[in-house]
Amino acid sequence: MKVTKAIFPVAGLGTRFLPVTKASPKEMLPIVDKPLIQFAVEEAVAAGIDHMVFVTGRNKRAIEDHFDKAYELETELSARGRDEMLEQVQDILPKHVTCSYVRQSVALGLGHAVLCAKAVVRDEPFAVILADDLIDAQPGCLAQMVAVFDQRQRSVIAVQDVPREDTGSYGIVEGEPDGDRLLRLTAIVEKPEPEKAPSTLAVVGRYVLAPAVMRHLEQIEAGAGGEIQLTDAIASLLRDETVLGYRFEGRRYDCGAKLGYLEANVMFGLEHPETGAEFRRFLQRLAAQDGR
Repeated sequence: MKVTKAIFPVAGLGTRFLPVTKASPKEMLPIVDKPLIQFAVEEAVAAGIDHMVFVTGRNKRAIEDHFDKAYELETELSARGRDEMLEQVQDILPKHVTCSYVRQSVALGLGHAVLCAKAVVRDEPFAVILADDLIDAQPGCLAQMVAVFDQRQRSVIAVQDVPREDTGSYGIVEGEPDGDRLLRLTAIVEKPEPEKAPSTLAVVGRYVLAPAVMRHLEQIEAGAGGEIQLTDAIASLLRDETVLGYRFEGRRYDCGAKLGYLEANVMFGLEHPETGAEFRRFLQRLAAQDGR
């Protein structure tokens, strides 16, 4: 089985970034000059995925517009001879990529958002990408995981170590070593208290899942926060088949939190061809002033 579809749950309210997210999706927050959702889609394309499934809600029209053709803008840029900018706008989405949009009318959790895409995914394996987890890696995190899935034909979940005091913010896994960077999962728990967490290995926003997980999502009851949790469906799936945890290579920025978002802008700003050199000099001057 090949992974050709990716689900992007983008219906969340983004309350941690109010007031900017009152009318604008958090997934459209820019890292220098590119929105988070574009980074996520580019990562999926680099992993060989050609069908993007966006699970949206109210006030998310900007995401659909971002990946649509902008006739007026392109005409204006062409008339002004702004060829480089025109190319950037036209190349946001490769021509071979298909986009589908599914509405999550009620916010009932990540698992419910994934289940909303069942009719599009059908009986195929699929990826799930949370855009506010920005992962800087070469090859991309999802490409690494798809390579594992291609070889093992088992669900793969990205994991990384977190401080024990932070386990209450993540799904936490337990497992046995099963190859390079891999764990065969034996348990997964949603947001356990530090003293009850089975480990400090946390699930981050990348999944490659077997189609059977949809059946488990349909059968589980509401979990933490009264929501349908993807973590609970994966725990149920574990009873039927192997699920792998993958310690990915790369650096993750939690752009769902203000500090992680600022860190990402600094690091990507330093690498940006237009801003990098001058921005680095600015930070050096700032550090020198603070050191006085």
